[in-house]
Amino acid sequence: MTTDIVIPKLGMTMEKATVSAWLAGEGDRVETGQPVLVIETEKVTYEVEALGSGLLHILQGPAYVAMVGEAVGRLAVDEAELAAIQQAEPGAVARAAPAVETTPVSVVPTSGASPEGDSGKVKISPLARKLAVEHNLDIRKISGTGPGGRIKVRDVEKYLEDLKAGPVLSAGAPEPAATAPGSVWSGGIIDGKRVKDRLALTGLRGAVAEHMLRSLAVSAQLTTMGEFDATELVRMRESLKAKADVLGARISYTDIIVYILARVLKRNPVINSSLVGSEIVLWEDVHIGVAVSMPWEQYDAGLIVPVIKNADQKSLVRISLEMKEMREKAAAGRLGLEDITGGTFTLSNVGSFGKGYMFSTPIINQPQAAILLTGGIVERPLVVNGQIVVRSVMNWSFTFDHRAINGAPVGKFIGEVGEYVGNPFILLA
Repeated sequence: MTTDIVIPKLGMTMEKATVSAWLAGEGDRVETGQPVLVIETEKVTYEVEALGSGLLHILQGPAYVAMVGEAVGRLAVDEAELAAIQQAEPGAVARAAPAVETTPVSVVPTSGASPEGDSGKVKISPLARKLAVEHNLDIRKISGTGPGGRIKVRDVEKYLEDLKAGPVLSAGAPEPAATAPGSVWSGGIIDGKRVKDRLALTGLRGAVAEHMLRSLAVSAQLTTMGEFDATELVRMRESLKAKADVLGARISYTDIIVYILARVLKRNPVINSSLVGSEIVLWEDVHIGVAVSMPWEQYDAGLIVPVIKNADQKSLVRISLEMKEMREKAAAGRLGLEDITGGTFTLSNVGSFGKGYMFSTPIINQPQAAILLTGGIVERPLVVNGQIVVRSVMNWSFTFDHRAINGAPVGKFIGEVGEYVGNPFILLA
Protein backbone atom coordinates (compact mmCIF):
# COMPACT_ATOMS: atom_id res chain seq x y z
CA MET A 1 0.00 0.00 0.00
CA THR A 2 1.43 3.35 -1.03
CA THR A 3 2.19 6.22 1.37
CA ASP A 4 1.58 9.74 0.10
CA ILE A 5 4.06 12.58 0.55
CA VAL A 6 1.84 15.61 1.03
CA ILE A 7 2.30 19.32 1.59
CA PRO A 8 1.93 19.88 5.37
CA LYS A 9 0.08 22.85 6.85
CA LEU A 10 2.81 24.82 8.63
CA GLY A 11 0.89 27.91 9.65
CA MET A 12 -2.60 29.21 10.28
CA THR A 13 -2.74 31.13 7.00
CA MET A 14 -0.72 28.77 4.85
CA GLU A 15 -2.60 27.58 1.76
CA LYS A 16 0.12 26.43 -0.63
CA ALA A 17 3.83 25.83 -1.04
CA THR A 18 6.33 25.50 -3.86
CA VAL A 19 8.22 22.26 -4.44
CA SER A 20 11.83 23.39 -4.17
CA ALA A 21 13.88 20.19 -4.44
CA TRP A 22 13.64 16.46 -3.91
CA LEU A 23 16.28 15.02 -1.59
CA ALA A 24 15.97 11.57 -3.17
CA GLY A 25 15.61 10.45 -6.75
CA GLU A 26 12.89 8.56 -8.59
CA GLY A 27 12.85 4.95 -7.38
CA ASP A 28 15.20 5.58 -4.42
CA ARG A 29 14.58 3.81 -1.14
CA VAL A 30 13.26 6.20 1.54
CA GLU A 31 12.93 5.41 5.24
CA THR A 32 10.44 6.73 7.80
CA GLY A 33 11.55 10.10 9.19
CA GLN A 34 14.04 10.72 6.39
CA PRO A 35 13.97 14.25 4.90
CA VAL A 36 12.72 13.63 1.38
CA LEU A 37 11.43 16.94 0.05
CA VAL A 38 12.25 20.67 0.38
CA ILE A 39 9.31 23.05 0.04
CA GLU A 40 9.20 26.81 0.10
CA THR A 41 6.39 28.64 1.85
CA GLU A 42 6.04 32.33 2.55
CA LYS A 43 9.51 33.27 3.80
CA VAL A 44 10.74 29.86 4.88
CA THR A 45 12.29 26.75 3.36
CA TYR A 46 11.20 23.54 5.07
CA GLU A 47 12.28 19.92 4.84
CA VAL A 48 9.39 17.43 4.70
CA GLU A 49 10.08 14.05 6.27
CA ALA A 50 8.68 10.78 4.97
CA LEU A 51 5.82 9.37 7.06
CA GLY A 52 6.57 5.86 5.87
CA SER A 53 9.15 3.73 4.10
CA GLY A 54 9.23 2.70 0.46
CA LEU A 55 10.42 3.43 -3.07
CA LEU A 56 9.93 7.03 -4.14
CA HIS A 57 7.74 8.05 -7.06
CA ILE A 58 7.86 11.80 -7.75
CA LEU A 59 4.51 13.22 -8.86
CA GLN A 60 5.49 16.90 -9.03
CA GLY A 61 8.90 18.42 -9.70
CA PRO A 62 10.64 21.65 -8.64
CA ALA A 63 8.75 24.93 -9.13
CA TYR A 64 5.36 23.21 -8.86
CA VAL A 65 2.95 25.10 -6.59
CA ALA A 66 0.92 22.67 -4.50
CA MET A 67 -1.98 23.22 -2.15
CA VAL A 68 -1.82 22.16 1.49
CA GLY A 69 -2.65 18.45 1.73
CA GLU A 70 -1.88 17.78 -1.94
CA ALA A 71 0.21 14.68 -2.70
CA VAL A 72 3.40 15.52 -4.59
CA GLY A 73 4.99 12.09 -4.25
CA ARG A 74 4.24 8.50 -3.28
CA LEU A 75 6.16 5.70 -1.59
CA ALA A 76 5.65 2.22 -3.03
CA VAL A 77 6.09 -0.91 -0.94
CA ASP A 78 8.15 -2.75 -3.57
CA GLU A 79 9.34 -2.67 -7.19
CA ALA A 80 6.10 -4.12 -8.51
CA GLU A 81 3.95 -1.49 -6.83
CA LEU A 82 6.37 1.23 -7.97
CA ALA A 83 6.07 0.09 -11.58
CA ALA A 84 2.29 0.04 -11.27
CA ILE A 85 1.99 3.61 -9.97
CA GLN A 86 4.59 4.85 -12.46
CA GLN A 87 2.39 3.51 -15.23
CA ALA A 88 -0.84 4.85 -13.70
CA GLU A 89 0.64 8.27 -12.81
CA PRO A 90 3.67 9.05 -15.00
CA GLY A 91 4.80 11.78 -12.60
CA ALA A 92 7.30 14.60 -12.89
CA VAL A 93 10.25 12.54 -14.13
CA ALA A 94 8.33 11.11 -17.08
CA ARG A 95 6.76 14.46 -17.93
CA ALA A 96 10.13 16.15 -17.87
CA ALA A 97 11.81 13.59 -20.14
CA PRO A 98 13.52 15.43 -23.04
CA ALA A 99 12.27 14.91 -26.58
CA VAL A 100 15.84 14.97 -27.93
CA GLU A 101 19.15 13.83 -26.51
CA THR A 102 20.70 16.31 -24.12
CA THR A 103 23.42 16.24 -21.51
CA PRO A 104 21.62 15.39 -18.28
CA VAL A 105 22.08 17.62 -15.25
CA SER A 106 21.31 16.04 -11.88
CA VAL A 107 20.75 18.02 -8.74
CA VAL A 108 20.80 14.88 -6.58
CA PRO A 109 23.53 12.75 -8.18
CA THR A 110 24.18 9.19 -7.09
CA SER A 111 27.82 9.27 -8.11
CA GLY A 112 30.59 11.78 -8.60
CA ALA A 113 33.84 12.98 -7.10
CA SER A 114 33.00 16.00 -5.03
CA PRO A 115 31.74 16.35 -1.60
CA GLU A 116 29.91 13.10 -1.03
CA GLY A 117 29.15 11.06 2.02
CA ASP A 118 29.05 7.30 2.34
CA SER A 119 25.64 7.28 0.68
CA GLY A 120 27.16 8.60 -2.57
CA LYS A 121 25.02 11.73 -2.57
CA VAL A 122 26.36 15.24 -2.57
CA LYS A 123 26.29 16.97 0.81
CA ILE A 124 24.40 20.22 0.36
CA SER A 125 22.21 22.40 2.56
CA PRO A 126 18.50 22.73 1.61
CA LEU A 127 18.85 26.45 0.81
CA ALA A 128 21.91 25.80 -1.35
CA ARG A 129 20.10 22.98 -3.14
CA LYS A 130 17.12 25.25 -3.77
CA LEU A 131 19.37 27.93 -5.27
CA ALA A 132 21.10 25.34 -7.45
CA VAL A 133 17.74 24.04 -8.69
CA GLU A 134 16.57 27.56 -9.53
CA HIS A 135 19.66 28.09 -11.72
CA ASN A 136 19.71 24.52 -13.14
CA LEU A 137 23.22 23.84 -11.82
CA ASP A 138 25.05 20.53 -11.57
CA ILE A 139 26.02 20.48 -7.91
CA ARG A 140 28.77 17.94 -8.57
CA LYS A 141 30.77 20.82 -10.05
CA ILE A 142 30.46 23.02 -6.95
CA SER A 143 33.13 22.92 -4.25
CA GLY A 144 31.71 22.89 -0.72
CA THR A 145 33.33 24.83 2.14
CA GLY A 146 31.13 23.48 4.92
CA PRO A 147 31.91 20.62 7.32
CA GLY A 148 32.87 17.49 5.39
CA GLY A 149 32.73 19.42 2.11
CA ARG A 150 29.04 20.28 2.52
CA ILE A 151 27.91 22.83 -0.06
CA LYS A 152 26.49 26.02 1.45
CA VAL A 153 24.60 28.93 -0.08
CA ARG A 154 27.77 31.01 -0.38
CA ASP A 155 29.41 28.22 -2.40
CA VAL A 156 26.55 28.22 -4.91
CA GLU A 157 26.64 32.02 -5.08
CA LYS A 158 30.40 31.99 -5.74
CA TYR A 159 29.90 29.38 -8.46
CA LEU A 160 27.28 31.60 -10.08
CA GLU A 161 29.63 34.59 -9.89
CA ASP A 162 32.36 32.56 -11.57
CA LEU A 163 29.94 31.61 -14.33
CA LYS A 164 29.04 35.26 -14.87
CA ALA A 165 32.72 36.18 -15.03
CA GLY A 166 33.25 33.68 -17.84
CA PRO A 167 29.90 33.06 -19.57
CA VAL A 168 29.46 29.90 -21.56
CA LEU A 169 27.12 30.06 -24.56
CA SER A 170 24.96 27.08 -25.35
CA ALA A 171 25.45 25.40 -28.71
CA GLY A 172 24.12 27.52 -31.52
CA ALA A 173 23.50 30.57 -29.34
CA PRO A 174 24.42 33.88 -30.99
CA GLU A 175 27.21 36.04 -29.63
CA PRO A 176 25.90 38.95 -27.55
CA ALA A 177 25.90 42.29 -29.31
CA ALA A 178 28.91 44.46 -28.60
CA THR A 179 28.39 47.40 -26.27
CA ALA A 180 30.44 50.40 -25.33
CA PRO A 181 33.53 49.80 -23.12
CA GLY A 182 32.55 49.51 -19.48
CA SER A 183 28.89 48.91 -20.29
CA VAL A 184 26.92 46.50 -18.07
CA TRP A 185 23.96 46.31 -20.42
CA SER A 186 22.74 42.70 -20.48
CA GLY A 187 20.99 43.10 -23.83
CA GLY A 188 17.37 43.33 -24.91
CA ILE A 189 15.07 46.26 -25.54
CA ILE A 190 11.50 46.65 -24.27
CA ASP A 191 9.36 49.56 -25.43
CA GLY A 192 12.44 51.46 -26.54
CA LYS A 193 14.26 50.99 -23.22
CA ARG A 194 17.45 48.94 -22.82
CA VAL A 195 17.26 46.13 -20.25
CA LYS A 196 20.01 46.14 -17.63
CA ASP A 197 18.93 42.94 -15.88
CA ARG A 198 15.88 40.81 -15.03
CA LEU A 199 14.85 39.67 -11.56
CA ALA A 200 12.49 36.73 -11.30
CA LEU A 201 9.54 37.39 -8.98
CA THR A 202 9.98 33.96 -7.42
CA GLY A 203 11.43 32.48 -4.27
CA LEU A 204 11.60 34.80 -1.26
CA ARG A 205 11.06 37.93 -3.39
CA GLY A 206 7.91 36.42 -4.90
CA ALA A 207 6.62 35.22 -1.53
CA VAL A 208 7.02 38.67 0.02
CA ALA A 209 5.33 40.31 -2.96
CA GLU A 210 2.36 37.95 -2.78
CA HIS A 211 2.07 38.30 1.01
CA MET A 212 2.07 42.10 0.85
CA LEU A 213 -0.50 42.24 -1.95
CA ARG A 214 -2.76 39.78 -0.17
CA SER A 215 -2.51 41.79 3.07
CA LEU A 216 -3.80 44.92 1.34
CA ALA A 217 -6.58 42.94 -0.33
CA VAL A 218 -8.00 41.25 2.77
CA SER A 219 -7.89 44.01 5.41
CA ALA A 220 -9.05 47.61 5.91
CA GLN A 221 -5.68 49.21 6.55
CA LEU A 222 -5.31 52.71 7.93
CA THR A 223 -2.00 54.40 8.77
CA THR A 224 -1.43 57.13 11.34
CA MET A 225 1.90 58.94 11.70
CA GLY A 226 3.76 61.10 14.18
CA GLU A 227 7.01 61.51 16.07
CA PHE A 228 8.46 60.63 19.45
CA ASP A 229 10.83 62.81 21.44
CA ALA A 230 13.69 60.32 21.67
CA THR A 231 16.25 62.52 23.46
CA GLU A 232 16.24 60.40 26.61
CA LEU A 233 16.11 57.20 24.54
CA VAL A 234 19.39 58.22 22.89
CA ARG A 235 20.92 58.98 26.29
CA MET A 236 19.79 55.65 27.68
CA ARG A 237 21.11 53.71 24.72
CA GLU A 238 24.51 55.40 24.93
CA SER A 239 24.66 54.55 28.63
CA LEU A 240 23.77 50.90 27.98
CA LYS A 241 26.22 50.69 25.08
CA ALA A 242 29.03 51.83 27.38
CA LYS A 243 28.15 48.96 29.73
CA ALA A 244 28.06 46.27 27.01
CA ASP A 245 30.86 44.24 28.62
CA VAL A 246 29.08 44.19 31.98
CA LEU A 247 25.66 43.43 30.50
CA GLY A 248 26.95 40.80 28.09
CA ALA A 249 25.01 42.38 25.22
CA ARG A 250 25.28 45.46 23.00
CA ILE A 251 21.80 46.94 23.34
CA SER A 252 20.33 48.45 20.15
CA TYR A 253 17.46 50.87 19.65
CA THR A 254 15.44 48.00 18.21
CA ASP A 255 15.99 45.96 21.38
CA ILE A 256 14.70 48.80 23.56
CA ILE A 257 11.66 49.42 21.35
CA VAL A 258 10.76 45.70 21.43
CA TYR A 259 11.05 45.79 25.22
CA ILE A 260 8.76 48.84 25.36
CA LEU A 261 6.22 47.40 22.92
CA ALA A 262 6.00 44.13 24.82
CA ARG A 263 4.91 45.87 28.00
CA VAL A 264 2.52 48.28 26.30
CA LEU A 265 0.92 45.51 24.22
CA LYS A 266 0.24 43.51 27.38
CA ARG A 267 -1.84 46.44 28.67
CA ASN A 268 -3.53 47.02 25.31
CA PRO A 269 -4.66 43.56 24.15
CA VAL A 270 -6.90 44.86 21.36
CA ILE A 271 -3.72 45.95 19.54
CA ASN A 272 -2.20 42.52 20.16
CA SER A 273 -4.92 40.79 18.15
CA SER A 274 -5.89 39.10 14.90
CA LEU A 275 -9.09 38.88 12.88
CA VAL A 276 -9.85 35.18 12.51
CA GLY A 277 -12.98 34.48 10.50
CA SER A 278 -15.78 36.51 12.07
CA GLU A 279 -13.99 36.95 15.42
CA ILE A 280 -11.39 39.38 16.75
CA VAL A 281 -9.00 37.19 18.72
CA LEU A 282 -7.10 38.96 21.50
CA TRP A 283 -3.87 37.11 22.26
CA GLU A 284 -2.68 36.42 25.79
CA ASP A 285 0.86 35.79 24.51
CA VAL A 286 2.96 38.70 23.27
CA HIS A 287 5.09 37.44 20.37
CA ILE A 288 6.75 40.35 18.58
CA GLY A 289 7.97 39.89 15.03
CA VAL A 290 10.86 42.12 14.00
CA ALA A 291 11.50 42.76 10.32
CA VAL A 292 15.08 41.81 9.52
CA SER A 293 16.96 42.48 6.30
CA MET A 294 18.52 39.44 4.65
CA PRO A 295 22.03 39.62 3.14
CA TRP A 296 22.24 42.05 0.22
CA GLU A 297 22.19 40.59 -3.25
CA GLN A 298 23.22 42.53 -6.35
CA TYR A 299 20.33 45.00 -6.21
CA ASP A 300 18.48 44.65 -2.94
CA ALA A 301 18.06 42.64 0.24
CA GLY A 302 15.44 40.11 1.18
CA LEU A 303 13.08 40.55 4.12
CA ILE A 304 12.10 38.15 6.85
CA VAL A 305 10.35 38.54 10.21
CA PRO A 306 11.73 36.41 13.05
CA VAL A 307 9.63 36.39 16.22
CA ILE A 308 10.66 37.09 19.81
CA LYS A 309 8.31 34.80 21.73
CA ASN A 310 6.84 35.93 25.08
CA ALA A 311 8.71 39.23 24.82
CA ASP A 312 6.77 40.65 27.78
CA GLN A 313 8.39 38.06 30.06
CA LYS A 314 11.97 38.74 28.97
CA SER A 315 14.60 41.19 30.16
CA LEU A 316 16.11 43.78 27.87
CA VAL A 317 19.38 41.83 27.76
CA ARG A 318 17.59 38.58 26.89
CA ILE A 319 15.69 40.31 24.06
CA SER A 320 18.96 41.77 22.78
CA LEU A 321 20.70 38.38 22.78
CA GLU A 322 17.78 36.73 20.99
CA MET A 323 17.67 39.49 18.38
CA LYS A 324 21.41 39.04 17.74
CA GLU A 325 20.91 35.29 17.33
CA MET A 326 17.98 35.81 14.95
CA ARG A 327 19.98 38.22 12.77
CA GLU A 328 22.87 35.77 12.57
CA LYS A 329 20.55 32.91 11.64
CA ALA A 330 18.82 35.07 9.01
CA ALA A 331 22.18 36.03 7.48
CA ALA A 332 23.21 32.38 7.33
CA GLY A 333 19.84 31.18 6.03
CA ARG A 334 19.29 29.06 9.15
CA LEU A 335 15.97 30.45 10.40
CA GLY A 336 13.55 27.63 11.05
CA LEU A 337 9.78 27.59 10.89
CA GLU A 338 9.56 28.01 14.67
CA ASP A 339 11.61 31.21 14.40
CA ILE A 340 9.24 33.06 12.05
CA THR A 341 5.74 31.89 12.99
CA GLY A 342 3.33 32.76 15.79
CA GLY A 343 3.81 36.52 15.83
CA THR A 344 1.05 38.69 17.33
CA PHE A 345 2.50 42.11 16.40
CA THR A 346 5.29 43.36 14.13
CA LEU A 347 7.93 46.07 14.44
CA SER A 348 9.87 47.39 11.46
CA ASN A 349 12.72 49.68 12.50
CA VAL A 350 14.33 51.24 9.42
CA GLY A 351 16.40 53.74 11.37
CA SER A 352 19.71 52.18 10.38
CA PHE A 353 18.80 52.41 6.67
CA GLY A 354 16.95 55.71 6.43
CA LYS A 355 19.06 58.37 8.08
CA GLY A 356 16.73 61.19 7.06
CA TYR A 357 13.35 62.21 8.40
CA MET A 358 10.66 60.31 6.53
CA PHE A 359 7.24 58.69 6.89
CA SER A 360 5.86 55.61 5.14
CA THR A 361 2.87 53.28 5.28
CA PRO A 362 3.92 49.83 6.52
CA ILE A 363 1.77 46.90 5.42
CA ILE A 364 0.30 44.62 8.09
CA ASN A 365 1.90 41.22 8.47
CA GLN A 366 -1.19 39.01 8.19
CA PRO A 367 -3.02 37.73 10.15
CA GLN A 368 -1.95 40.33 12.73
CA ALA A 369 -4.03 43.47 13.24
CA ALA A 370 -1.26 46.08 13.43
CA ILE A 371 2.34 46.98 12.66
CA LEU A 372 4.61 49.79 13.89
CA LEU A 373 7.38 51.29 11.76
CA THR A 374 10.01 53.49 13.39
CA GLY A 375 12.47 55.63 11.48
CA GLY A 376 15.86 57.20 12.00
CA ILE A 377 16.55 59.50 14.94
CA VAL A 378 17.40 63.05 13.86
CA GLU A 379 17.87 66.35 15.65
CA ARG A 380 15.06 68.85 15.11
CA PRO A 381 13.83 72.01 16.81
CA LEU A 382 10.91 71.38 19.16
CA VAL A 383 8.96 73.58 21.53
CA VAL A 384 9.50 72.38 25.11
CA ASN A 385 8.06 74.36 28.04
CA GLY A 386 7.55 77.34 25.79
CA GLN A 387 11.13 77.32 24.52
CA ILE A 388 12.49 76.26 21.12
CA VAL A 389 15.14 73.63 21.77
CA VAL A 390 16.99 71.03 19.71
CA ARG A 391 15.81 67.51 20.51
CA SER A 392 16.41 64.01 19.11
CA VAL A 393 13.25 62.96 17.28
CA MET A 394 12.14 59.54 16.02
CA ASN A 395 9.31 59.44 13.49
CA TRP A 396 6.82 56.58 13.45
CA SER A 397 4.05 55.15 11.28
CA PHE A 398 1.38 52.83 12.69
CA THR A 399 -0.85 50.78 10.39
CA PHE A 400 -3.86 48.96 11.81
CA ASP A 401 -6.79 46.93 10.52
CA HIS A 402 -9.78 49.19 11.05
CA ARG A 403 -12.09 46.17 11.12
CA ALA A 404 -10.49 45.05 14.38
CA ILE A 405 -9.17 48.29 15.92
CA ASN A 406 -10.73 51.72 16.18
CA GLY A 407 -9.01 55.08 16.59
CA ALA A 408 -9.32 55.48 20.38
CA PRO A 409 -7.32 52.33 21.29
CA VAL A 410 -4.69 53.38 18.75
CA GLY A 411 -4.33 56.78 20.41
CA LYS A 412 -3.98 55.18 23.85
CA PHE A 413 -1.42 52.65 22.60
CA ILE A 414 0.75 55.21 20.78
CA GLY A 415 0.50 57.57 23.75
CA GLU A 416 1.89 54.94 26.12
CA VAL A 417 4.67 53.96 23.73
CA GLY A 418 5.57 57.65 23.41
CA GLU A 419 5.74 58.02 27.21
CA TYR A 420 8.28 55.20 27.47
CA VAL A 421 10.32 56.43 24.50
CA GLY A 422 10.37 59.89 26.05
CA ASN A 423 11.33 58.60 29.50
CA PRO A 424 12.76 55.07 29.01
CA PHE A 425 14.68 55.01 32.31
CA ILE A 426 11.44 54.20 34.15
CA LEU A 427 11.60 50.78 32.46
CA LEU A 428 14.65 49.95 34.56
CA ALA A 429 13.09 51.07 37.84
